[in-house]
Amino acid sequence: MKQINDSVWRSRREVPNGESGFTLLEVMIVLIIVAILSALVAVNVMGRPDEAKVTATKTNISTIQGALKMYRLDNGAYPTTEQGLKALVERPTAPPVPASWTQGGYLSAPAEDGWGKPYAYDSDGSVFTIRSLGKDGKPGGEGIDADIDGKG
Repeated sequence: MKQINDSVWRSRREVPNGESGFTLLEVMIVLIIVAILSALVAVNVMGRPDEAKVTATKTNISTIQGALKMYRLDNGAYPTTEQGLKALVERPTAPPVPASWTQGGYLSAPAEDGWGKPYAYDSDGSVFTIRSLGKDGKPGGEGIDADIDGKG
């Protein structure tokens, strides 16, 4: 039995020419290259989270505008300021109560901007303004603190 184990051990240890594995130096070089590439990607991507939130907010405003237009097609007017954007998620009870509100709503959840804050909405029923107050949550501002508007 010992003789069989020795022969198995020898056959596993013998490596035919050209079929050897990577050396430690080759593995280290590959790891260093991967680390450098990861660092470059991280620097370029990690420095832009607020820009991504601005883009997401603009996209959300476009989606909300589309939902508001569908609401108007079904009901003849936009939700009033009092009804707010909540009217896109739940059937409004405040007048004017919509005649043909779509079962399930026009949005699946209440609308929030990229910073998790609700949008400012103003409407008299015939036109609307929807606005994100930016990162700082205050009117006006510059850069990422600037307001992002949508009108319809």
